[in-house]
Amino acid sequence: MTSDRPPSKGSLSAVRSPEDQDAMDLAADWADIIQGLKKDLGQQLFAQWIRPIQLGAFAKDTGTLDLFLPTEFSANWVADRFADRLSLAWKIARSEVRQVRISVHPGRRQMPDLRLARDGAHDGIGPSGRRPANDPPGEEGRAIGLAMPDIGSGHGDTMGLASIGLDPSLTFPSFVTGTANVLAANAAQRMAAVEVPQFSPLYLKAATGQGKTHLMHAIGHAYLAAHPRARIFYCSAERFMVEFVQALRQNQMIEFKSRLRGFDLLLVDDIQFIIGKASAQEELLYTIDALLAEGKRLVFAADRAPQALDGVEQRLLSRLSMGLVADIAPADIDLRRSILESRLARFPSANVPADVIEFLARTINRNVREAVGGLNKLIAYAQLTGQPVSLQLAEEQLTDILSANRKRITIDEIQRTVCQFYRVDRTEMASKRRARAVVRPRQVAMYLAKVLTPRSYPEIGRKFGGRDHSTVIHAVRLIEDLRTRDADMDGDVRSRQRQLES
Repeated sequence: MTSDRPPSKGSLSAVRSPEDQDAMDLAADWADIIQGLKKDLGQQLFAQWIRPIQLGAFAKDTGTLDLFLPTEFSANWVADRFADRLSLAWKIARSEVRQVRISVHPGRRQMPDLRLARDGAHDGIGPSGRRPANDPPGEEGRAIGLAMPDIGSGHGDTMGLASIGLDPSLTFPSFVTGTANVLAANAAQRMAAVEVPQFSPLYLKAATGQGKTHLMHAIGHAYLAAHPRARIFYCSAERFMVEFVQALRQNQMIEFKSRLRGFDLLLVDDIQFIIGKASAQEELLYTIDALLAEGKRLVFAADRAPQALDGVEQRLLSRLSMGLVADIAPADIDLRRSILESRLARFPSANVPADVIEFLARTINRNVREAVGGLNKLIAYAQLTGQPVSLQLAEEQLTDILSANRKRITIDEIQRTVCQFYRVDRTEMASKRRARAVVRPRQVAMYLAKVLTPRSYPEIGRKFGGRDHSTVIHAVRLIEDLRTRDADMDGDVRSRQRQLES
């Protein structure tokens, strides 16, 4: 006798084909992966770029998994920014996945994605061609990308030049200025203005993590706002090299040159990586000449001055330095503090004490990117574990970053610096004299020794003539109190601290 009841939930797998079961397992893995990406990337980036991804087929014989997006622009942008992250996530989820292939959905290839990248950017349109729900138009919500000129070539999708977009978070309003970067920031705003700038190209010179890439993206956003029909190309020098070699191999140099010289604004980052590539240097040189002759705008960025680019042809060096070379100096502690406070404002629910911000600004001084990364890590850890953000948590969770940044300041250096400032003899640091002109500098030196070195109170006391640890504790608390009540004292201590850290 047969039953009319449907199979129970536990018996469903018995009637599924192996292909159906594989598809469901794949979908389950994908659900886990996208949940992790949502936490890592945040709601805005996830909704704009990851949510539209459709899961394709998995070829077991090659280990290739297909992921589809609705437009060429979005597929290329995701491939450029998230390919490594997606590939790693899938390899962790299932070891048989050896390659993740990101492409346009086969049924969507006829979509006019190049025009979408240009025109849709100004309406808050996402990569699917529709405005995301609850995403009003505005600077932060724009899916601004590379705007390709209409040149009537059938090779637009194969060249890959429409693959890099502008990061929506890297704008002028989100760029914090200080004495270290004010020249570069002002020059960047001039380059993006409606008025024709007095200089071109603009060359931004800065060490890693000091904000040059942020300014390049900000120029692109502001220029696009001032020139709604503008055609913009942002890429790294390495990406330029890849596109150049690809065009050379595919015998598409005419199309490559036509597209490249049709842009209104050319932004090339990390130009130092074009070193030694003679043919690419020559092409870039001709492109610069062609764009300058038409009044177009060019911005380059590198970690060194043009004259320090070894292996670059002299004619190209001349073009790179013919406009304005704007240095971005390493951020001082005041600028690092301001940047961290600005970043903290994006997390209104996060409770980060002021002493933690001060600690990060003072301790992570190699580059701003590391300091911001440290703050992000602390906030994420606190939210995921429920622990409050504190100095102790910062020291525990940021060990690698802190050890890499911490300059080995010695008590001898502190004593020498303080004595020079207060004009007292170095021997007074260990003397028994109680004159105010000697005691106050000695207390300042003890305070700085505790703040800037890992030494204990007893160790510090021994460096100051064998004084008891209670004397050091008294000095530290006294200077802390004076800094809150005496602006001159606070300024003096801050200046000495900055001098020692620089």
